[in-house]
Amino acid sequence: MHPFKRALAVIAVASIALPAAAQDGGYDGAQFVKAIQDGKNDDAVNLFKAKPSLVNARDFDGMTALIAAIDNRDREWAGYLLQQGADPNLAARTGETPLMAAARVGLTEAADWLIDMGAKVDAENKMGETALIIAVQRRQIPIVRALVAAGANPDKADSAQGYSARDYARLDSRTPEILRIIEAKKPKP
Repeated sequence: MHPFKRALAVIAVASIALPAAAQDGGYDGAQFVKAIQDGKNDDAVNLFKAKPSLVNARDFDGMTALIAAIDNRDREWAGYLLQQGADPNLAARTGETPLMAAARVGLTEAADWLIDMGAKVDAENKMGETALIIAVQRRQIPIVRALVAAGANPDKADSAQGYSARDYARLDSRTPEILRIIEAKKPKP
């Protein structure tokens, strides 16, 4: 077994299911998020083992541990944090949610987990973008399909350009399958 997976298994067995802490920040939270961002798994494991409330940690810039794991395409950390009670809707200071991060980097498994855990599919970042808009712009077909199936609104416009996911799909002819997926969902009257 890979040493990191072994360490996570030890923590999972040793820890008692704890409720997710509000939004642990401060120095410990910043260290934890930084360790995940930098791929320093031993440091992250030790910090989390000492303080399981770091599950919803933020660094001083407002980046969350879960978004940092997703940004790194680190399925193990993303899955582990979600199993330990990480809030699937806890946004970074920019308003980016974990689901938006998964759409941006194309981490389909994380998007599926987040949707299954009740992530808000139509949440907006500070530019009014939704996860569906981001997935369309990044041409993430499996994530577009999952978001539409989960009820994401393809007609919700962003505040940056005033375009919806449907509009962006129409404007980008490089991936016609995305438009077909979205067109299958009828606009709301």
